Amino acid sequence: MASLHIAVVDDEVDITSLLGGYLKSHGYRVSELNTGIALMQLMATDPPELVLLDLGLPGEDGLAIARRLREHWRCGLVIVSGRGDAVDKVVGLEVGADDYVTKPFDMRELLARIKAVTRRMAPAAAPAAASAAAPAAGADTARTRWRFGRWQLDTAARRLCSSDGREVPLTTGEFDLLTVFVQNAGRVLSRDFVLELTRNREAGPFDRTIDVQVGRLRKKLEADSGDPQLIKSVRGAGYILVAPVTVD
Repeated sequence: MASLHIAVVDDEVDITSLLGGYLKSHGYRVSELNTGIALMQLMATDPPELVLLDLGLPGEDGLAIARRLREHWRCGLVIVSGRGDAVDKVVGLEVGADDYVTKPFDMRELLARIKAVTRRMAPAAAPAAASAAAPAAGADTARTRWRFGRWQLDTAARRLCSSDGREVPLTTGEFDLLTVFVQNAGRVLSRDFVLELTRNREAGPFDRTIDVQVGRLRKKLEADSGDPQLIKSVRGAGYILVAPVTVD
């Protein structure tokens, strides 16, 4: 994905210039922007595959911009912000960010996170990751259509549809997480195990990424997300997809 188009959005010109130059040196096509308005104009004319979004933009809160991106476009989203406390990170992930990086950051680490997000955006990324990490007995990663409850997940087309044909948009992280669940249906999955497959890094002691994404998935899949019938919590162990799964 050397020609991947990345939008760097930050109100500080020095940061967009520095980061833009660094990413260009690694083969990416970069649009350097300083306002949410400029980003929306770019999304309408030349939408990038990945957005690096600062939260402290003039005129509109960055979280509101993140929500709008998730409602109208399918792109990778990495929040890059000086807001580093746990609450801000959780909120950023809840609105749909694929990753959250705090300032000041190491350029090499940010590049590694960008590569991790773009790998997960590739159609075969999630099944490949799952198969490489010893999937549960009986899991068939060659299959592409997984049916459970009233849902069908097509891992080749990266689409989730209900039984009436309605498509439900998923973020990259939500898609990866759901893919892991359907390929390991009936198996209790620890947070560390899921995090390793979906984000390619080890969980910290206070990492709530998986909990946040499970909550978002439940809101999309469950009739009542407060009383989930598909993805159940297992106290002290993790999560399990309890619905029977069939494959096409």
